[in-house]
Amino acid sequence: MHALVTYRTPVQKDWVDYNGHLRDAYYLLIFSYATDALMERIGLDADSRGQSGHSLFTLEAHINYLHEVKLGTEVWVQTQIIGFDRKRLHVYHSLHRAGFTEAMAASEMMLLHVDLAGPHSAPFGNTTIAQLKYLVEQQHGGAPQYLGRTIRLPLSK
Repeated sequence: MHALVTYRTPVQKDWVDYNGHLRDAYYLLIFSYATDALMERIGLDADSRGQSGHSLFTLEAHINYLHEVKLGTEVWVQTQIIGFDRKRLHVYHSLHRAGFTEAMAASEMMLLHVDLAGPHSAPFGNTTIAQLKYLVEQQHGGAPQYLGRTIRLPLSK
């Protein structure tokens, strides 16, 4: 897969728990910042949002915590577009660090394009559709490993 790196950061002191590990909520924060960066790439940056009155809202998010992330670790997010339609965008973020080949965490998100005046869903503009198509064309490889995961235990008898 062609890696679209959307966000980089060192793990901050305020982000770690009593075990010295990145707290659960901060994984989502990092993935949220990656979504913001993706928005800039597809023509939904702050200026465009101000002019159009359109933005993205998160409808659903799933996180898989795969490996420990510790204080001071430099991490980055790679983003893949799984699919999109007129109003929705399905993305997959994976968290990485140097010297480790596997993802540290993975997040799958469904986003909705919204007209903030309603607020109500609205079709993507032509610029955004063109950028999404371009990014999809740049991707290589198959489906991400943790795509489509659900939480459940076997049913009790």
